[in-house]
Formats: sequence, C-alpha cells, structure tokens
Amino acid sequence: MGTRLWKDPVNIIITGVGGQGNVLASRILGNALTAKGYSVTIGETFGASQRGGSVMSHLRVSEKGAWSPQIPRGGADVVVALEPVEALRVLVRYGNPGVKVVANTRSIYPVGVISGEQNYPAMEDVRAWVAELSSASWFVDATDAAMRLGGPIYGNIMMIGALAGTGALPLDRGTFEAVMAATMPGPKLAANMEAYDIGVAMVA
Repeated sequence: MGTRLWKDPVNIIITGVGGQGNVLASRILGNALTAKGYSVTIGETFGASQRGGSVMSHLRVSEKGAWSPQIPRGGADVVVALEPVEALRVLVRYGNPGVKVVANTRSIYPVGVISGEQNYPAMEDVRAWVAELSSASWFVDATDAAMRLGGPIYGNIMMIGALAGTGALPLDRGTFEAVMAATMPGPKLAANMEAYDIGVAMVA
C-alpha cells in the first residue's frame, strides 16, 4: 500500500462556502486515497443550502475499514480550508493541539460583512489564530494562482496538491494522475496536473 497512516483513522475536514466546489474536492481526495488502498468514509454537512453558506466534508481514512461518517468534536487531524475564516470556524469545534491546517488565502465575505453589519478579520489575525489553534499551518494563494491558470476550479486541485506537499497524508502524484485520468480528457488532465504541481510547490 505504500506509506502507512500515522494514525487510524485519519480524520480530514474540507471546509469552504457554497459554490467553491467543496464536495468535488472531497470526492477527488477520497478517490485518490481509495486508489491507494485505504477505506474512506465521507460525510457532508451544510450550514446553508444556498450559495455562500458554510459547507464541510468529513473524510475518515483507515487501513482497517469503514467508520461513521461524522468526525467527533475535537477529532480533526487535518483541516483543508478553501476559505480562511472557515478554517477558524472548524477549528473551534473540531480542532485539537495536534491538528494540521492548509488554508486558501482568498476571503469570501458573507452578507453581513458586505452589508456592514459584521467585520471580517484581517488576514494577519486569521493566520495568527490558526497557528495558535494548530500544530502546523500552511496558507496558500490558491485562488489567485488558479485564475492565472484558467479558472477558480483549479484552486481546489491546488489545495489537494498543497495537502500532498505537506506530507500529512500518503498522497502521491502518480496515484492522483491515475484517478484524474479516469474521469477527464487529456487537455483537462494536463491543466489539472499543473494545478496539482503548483499546489505542491506552494508548501515546499
């Protein structure tokens, strides 16, 4: 199977807001880990059904078998945040001193901030709070890099690449490419692999 898990199960939360492709990212990551021979259980939680509401995917990765789809409170091992403040939201409920965090730096302001009723924290404060609440954290400019590559959807692939680059999970380029090749034609595959490589480089 390759590199063994550092604990069993490894509990991963992918978090973002509606419209960011959170569910797609969880499926791609789950498929890559399944291809490595692990059992992956995925559960989704939606804070609001409309675009812009909080979205979380729970992935429980095991060498032994399936687990319940919901990660217990304080039980996250890895948090992948497609939106930076969503990382804080997850850490408050699911964090613990050993959790590792990979977060995108592009903010998406909720309606309350746009209307002036709420304040959105400064990015330097978000970075400091996440660092305080985790054992290790990486912030990557995935959205900006994705737009340069051709569209925001590549940001999710960059986040998975960044996660692979941290070494927090047994992810490798060859397995990821095989999984992606099974679902998309050559030109799209090449762009997605470039996005994956950019993500890996962001945490190198």
